[in-house]
Amino acid sequence: MDNKEFSSKEMAHFAKKVEFLDNPERRGDIPPGQLLQMIPVHKGDNILDLGAGTGYITIPAAKSVDGLVYALDIDTKMLDIVNTKAKEEGITNVKTLEASIDDIPLNDNAIDIVLASLVLHEVKDLSTSLKQIKQVLKPAGYFVCVEIEKQENHNENHPRIPSSLMEQEIKNAGLSVMQKLYTTDDIYIIIAKK
Repeated sequence: MDNKEFSSKEMAHFAKKVEFLDNPERRGDIPPGQLLQMIPVHKGDNILDLGAGTGYITIPAAKSVDGLVYALDIDTKMLDIVNTKAKEEGITNVKTLEASIDDIPLNDNAIDIVLASLVLHEVKDLSTSLKQIKQVLKPAGYFVCVEIEKQENHNENHPRIPSSLMEQEIKNAGLSVMQKLYTTDDIYIIIAKK
């Protein structure tokens, strides 16, 4: 296989991944603005979007605050898309971070709101990641977790975390669960506070 053919296949795969990540149906039909309205958001807040992907939540979050919105992802191509979208929309308060959720490169008590939408099922150690989230949150800061409920007959190739386990792990990390709700039979949201 020559490099040109490989490159076009890789680009086609990447384009499909971007389309998948930007699909609102994947997220339980919860638009980012509606998700942000579930918690008190203040103009000066700093927000961290974990597993930011294409900026599906990062960009609307950046429009709702004057503080910094950190888009954290391990994939530099995704972060390039976030930067491109921010530039195209004239948004100047987005800062991309190439990093892992289990080692967040931010100061302790630096973030008002941490968002983790459909990403925590991919982490290697949920407990460590949740402790990292607590560490970067300011006192009384909010953590919003959106995940897909684990069903009895789910495909093992697509890991899922049952909402009951996620709720317990969030509590074990030292956060207080304020609300748990289901947007569909499959999608749940847990809102916690430090």
